[in-house]
Amino acid sequence: MASRLLQTLKTTSPTCRLLSHLSTATAVVAKESYEDADGISMKGVKISGRPLYLDVQATSPVDPRVLDAMLPYYLSSFGNPHSRTHLYGWESELAVEKARAEVAALINASPKEIVFTSGATESNNISVKGVMHFYKDKKRHVITTQTEHKCVLDSCRHLQQEGFEVTYLPVGSDGIVDIDQIRSAIRPDTGLVSVMTVNNEIGVIQPIEEIGKMCKELGVPFHTDAAQALGKIPIDVEKMNVSLMSLSGHKIYGPKGVGALYMRRRPRIRVEPQMNGGGQERGIRSGTVPTPLVVGMGAACELAMKEMEYDDERITALQKRLLNGINAKLDGVVVNGSRERRYAGNLNLSFAYVEGESLLMGLKEVAVSSGSACTSASLEPSYVLRALGVDEDMAHTSIRFGIGRFTTDAEIDRAVELTVQQVEKLREMSPLYEMVKEGIDIKSIQWAQH
Repeated sequence: MASRLLQTLKTTSPTCRLLSHLSTATAVVAKESYEDADGISMKGVKISGRPLYLDVQATSPVDPRVLDAMLPYYLSSFGNPHSRTHLYGWESELAVEKARAEVAALINASPKEIVFTSGATESNNISVKGVMHFYKDKKRHVITTQTEHKCVLDSCRHLQQEGFEVTYLPVGSDGIVDIDQIRSAIRPDTGLVSVMTVNNEIGVIQPIEEIGKMCKELGVPFHTDAAQALGKIPIDVEKMNVSLMSLSGHKIYGPKGVGALYMRRRPRIRVEPQMNGGGQERGIRSGTVPTPLVVGMGAACELAMKEMEYDDERITALQKRLLNGINAKLDGVVVNGSRERRYAGNLNLSFAYVEGESLLMGLKEVAVSSGSACTSASLEPSYVLRALGVDEDMAHTSIRFGIGRFTTDAEIDRAVELTVQQVEKLREMSPLYEMVKEGIDIKSIQWAQH
């Protein structure tokens, strides 16, 4: 179905027809840079063609229908939405407000509660630092979890350098935070609780509605990073009782470089702006609103609202196909995070007795990652998996498979085949795996030190 949808879009979408027209020139540039008759070479890696894309948590492809909506605001309706004296500005402003309403509708908010930003990282910074700076005279304490996105953790560390106190709560072996621990950590001077809705590395879904209800009862502002949840699971800011919510465009088949921040109006939450300028977006986020990007995010939200249920059914079936295919041929495979409370499109697996970097390099025909794209340059094991209590050697062998709207059955089957081949190849070279097969308990061995 996904492949038929893409084929239909290619024949009916003016964007796809335009891209096809331009593709010859693009191919020439690409060929000069890294392609030859035998395949593609880049950064020392050579493969026969473009790899299968299973890294949707890092970014998603722009839906061609989203690009169709964006193009007029690059080519003809290119006005500054803040220009109030002529048609170009007026039509851009109308487009921005339409997009604002489309984003708001997806989370059951008022358009007046949506502030456009450059992405979820900026929204998280405004939420964490902005709230605490505004209420700094009375509130000096923040509560978050050890498995938050790097930008939330780094914002908290920045606050610590300024003299604020931060409590980093642990999570269980399933990746879920204990609500009672949050309640116990709240103090009279707690100014913010920040808990991610869907974890970017392991896909677990936190009990946001319960946390929000508790925070409302105790009068503590509640922020959630919903970048990985928007358009994938139902979100209702009223039911969740959140004060602030960070959103991203490029995780929902929209463009990169745009995001949004939901800010509750009743009861009103206040923040100190993190950027000075012309006072756009009610003074919270100065800078010219990029009309094409905002229109793209709005269109992506509108599509997600229509297709979320269908996408979820497809992606759930593909996840089962992937997991069952791997488990049928390999032992020692562990699903990281809760099996019940998780988003199906994120499947994080660890493979025992396999070296993680070797596995990733061996899977060069499949675009996957070992965790967050924001920390993938680090050779350290994932801090998220370590927070779950995963052994360091198993944390090093984790692979995150991201399944999305345009993933096909054939791609899943090929990914299973390549993963099984590579794991079996690496295990054949592993003396540890040989010992395990012979019934030796590796953990009971005392290794000699030299």
